[in-house]
Amino acid sequence: MVGGLGIPMEAVMFYILATITLISALLVVLLRRALYNVLFMILTMIGLACLFLLLHAEFIAMVQLIVYAGAVMVLFLFVIMLLNLDRIRIGVESAGSMRWWGGALIAIGILGIVWMVLKAFVPAAATAPAGPGTAMPNTEILGRELFSTYLLPFEIASILLLAAIVGAVILARKKS
Repeated sequence: MVGGLGIPMEAVMFYILATITLISALLVVLLRRALYNVLFMILTMIGLACLFLLLHAEFIAMVQLIVYAGAVMVLFLFVIMLLNLDRIRIGVESAGSMRWWGGALIAIGILGIVWMVLKAFVPAAATAPAGPGTAMPNTEILGRELFSTYLLPFEIASILLLAAIVGAVILARKKS
């Protein structure tokens, strides 16, 4: 409960994270500079991963961070390399400016929210492995299904991704 108001902490965290995610998603669409769009898209993906943590879907949250947030950064770097956009610079502002302090406060707020989510949902000590009659963790259930029931689609997706990587390297290679 938060401050004796009778509001569960999980609900407060959801509304804060949902607000941050929605605002950053709107900024992805509304801003004009590609660099800012990508940065807010990464913030949106981080917000979604935190929302997955609230749902106790730890594996999906980590995949969200690694695949989507990481892939967005790599994709953006490939676009810069392919289009030879060497002149992209982030403006350096003085430490006393209002924008710098506003950004620092927002970053501290986001770090505080992430810390509260992790403190609430990450166990302090390692838990014992699941024994007979106990529920398996989400990651173990997902792994068993992925490598038994869905093995063929998983391998087909792996081959398609490998072909896409090879194709991207061939297209990005400069002709001498």
